[in-house]
Amino acid sequence: MQQLGLVSISFRNLSPEEIIRKVKKAGLSCIEWGSDIHAPCDDNEKLKRIASLQNQYGISCCSYGTYFRLGVNDTEELQKYIDAAKILGTDVLRLWCGDKSTGEYCEDEENRLFDECKKASEIAEKNGVTLCLECHNGTYTELKEGAIKLMKVINSPALRMYWQPNQFTSHDENKRYARLLASFTKNIHVFNWTSTERFPLADAVYVWKEYLSYFNKNQTLLLEFMPDDSIYSLITEAESLRKIAE
Repeated sequence: MQQLGLVSISFRNLSPEEIIRKVKKAGLSCIEWGSDIHAPCDDNEKLKRIASLQNQYGISCCSYGTYFRLGVNDTEELQKYIDAAKILGTDVLRLWCGDKSTGEYCEDEENRLFDECKKASEIAEKNGVTLCLECHNGTYTELKEGAIKLMKVINSPALRMYWQPNQFTSHDENKRYARLLASFTKNIHVFNWTSTERFPLADAVYVWKEYLSYFNKNQTLLLEFMPDDSIYSLITEAESLRKIAE
């Protein structure tokens, strides 16, 4: 059954327990914890408290949302994020790849970045985890061409993708990205944005059903940010997410 959940950074101002309780009330089953505020990788006590709360409320951790940048941060430091993810109960970590878009890399820079991705994949394989790269603006996987090249060159089951629509590109281009990367995609961030404006997910149910037609429904769907940043909108956004997943 397809998992439906929330990205914790949607509510950076709330405590982990508040988020877990709201997720439970909204009828969602999992959380992607962010390493920046809620689940720092160097705070084992906090990580263990979150794991205990998850057990208490029957909520799982589907992924660990790190801000580790491959090719920028020291790859050897990845181990502490992997250890943190395991405390939270997940074997999926979200990373960013590089610090600029695909076309801005010269050949030497690209080769160095790919070398770091290979090292990271080997570390992940040894630890039994999967590293997933977000198709985030300002990273190597911003464009579908970079993402598919990276997946094919590294060719590791321990290196996969997240997918989300890019609010600054066209609907058709987002569909092309989804179709091309679907078989490499683990989790999907779900929202309804146009440029810098946010709208209720209910307004984009049809659009999202079209996006998801390219995927095999094994991906976890995660709400990322509310249209108004209010925790009280989580109930209605979760209802729209369930309609999308039908």
